[in-house]
Amino acid sequence: MKTTKKQELHKIPADLQKALNNNSRALAEWEDITLLARNEWICWVISVKKPETRKHHVERVCTELLEGKRRPCCWAGCVHR
Repeated sequence: MKTTKKQELHKIPADLQKALNNNSRALAEWEDITLLARNEWICWVISVKKPETRKHHVERVCTELLEGKRRPCCWAGCVHR
């Protein structure tokens, strides 16, 4: 019998949480995606090294959610899997 591990949301970085809180439409889209998708967005944001790239990723999360994207594009995926 296969056991399933309860999936948990990664800690949302403060900069991403602030961006989502400042954009009610993006926040609504965030709340509509799956837990796995949220975790992938979080990992996509925290996986970069340069602060300016991270800022760009945080902005893109909101923009791309509003464009209907449910997951980061062209990315290997969450390192926590």
